[in-house]
Amino acid sequence: MKYVQLGKTGPSVSTLGLGCMGMSGLYGPSDRKESIATIHAAMDAGITLIDTGDFYGMGHNEMLIGEAAKGVDRDRVVLSVKAGALRDVAGGFNGIDNRPAALKNFIAYSLQRLGVDYIDIYRPARLDPDVPIEDTVGAIADMIKAGYVRHIGLSEVGADTIRRAAAVHPIADLQIEYSLISRGIEDTILPACRELSIGITAYGVLSRGLISGHWQKGHGTTAGDFRAFSPRFQEGNLESNLALVEALRGVAETKGVSVAQIAIAWVAAKGSDIVPVIGARTVERLEEALGSQAVHLNPGDLSAIDAAIPKDAAAGGRYPEAMLAHMDSEK
Repeated sequence: MKYVQLGKTGPSVSTLGLGCMGMSGLYGPSDRKESIATIHAAMDAGITLIDTGDFYGMGHNEMLIGEAAKGVDRDRVVLSVKAGALRDVAGGFNGIDNRPAALKNFIAYSLQRLGVDYIDIYRPARLDPDVPIEDTVGAIADMIKAGYVRHIGLSEVGADTIRRAAAVHPIADLQIEYSLISRGIEDTILPACRELSIGITAYGVLSRGLISGHWQKGHGTTAGDFRAFSPRFQEGNLESNLALVEALRGVAETKGVSVAQIAIAWVAAKGSDIVPVIGARTVERLEEALGSQAVHLNPGDLSAIDAAIPKDAAAGGRYPEAMLAHMDSEK
């Protein structure tokens, strides 16, 4: 495993991160024993960046990570926590609350569930339209002074918001979706982050399994699985997107690697300031993802990949239209 500093001021992290959202139900049922085994295997492989959200399973995910990391040297784990998303009893989402008082309340519960004294990177999950980003960042800066947070991150915000946030306090990284079929950040967001020396932690690098090489037409989704209403998994769009995956499979086979490995390696190859965060839920999928670290893509490979999956080739949006309408990164 290799390591890189997140941005100019962030922590040193592994060049591959583990995103744990799928271990708490948002992609259908998960196995607790397998989830903990996967977290342990990631740590054993040298992965230090562990990403979660206090609203994943309404606290379940943080407790799971806390259990898995119990007894592990605290310096070996870089905990990235998103906050601010509100849930209801049925599991639905009720908007965003990034008021300073709310965030200071949320972190108190996160520290308890994770079983730690501080969080390495704390970030609002989305922009709260009713709270200036300056107030949100200022509140997290207060928590840094109090010793409860080490670094500030952002998530799914646009270039203007990034600049406003960075004017208040140094920002370690922006967490945002980035993959072969989700390349919107290349236009203004990625340049803004590079201008300000802010790292990128890229989630959705396999587009929720769609471009992993394992998803097939006919695969079902259960109640509560995001993919059940994701536009790219809907009939018509799915067939078109899987055709792109088959084109990518040809490039992967030429390299002697899997589709997932070449898709992850492509994200990593877009810059040393970009850290792919993979959502492996099993040791098997984690091991496949780890194999991407050994994949070197030369200019010819990158050209072949772009020919297989041109920019904006995906059918359907990365989120439903109603959700995209509220995302600052899409404005």
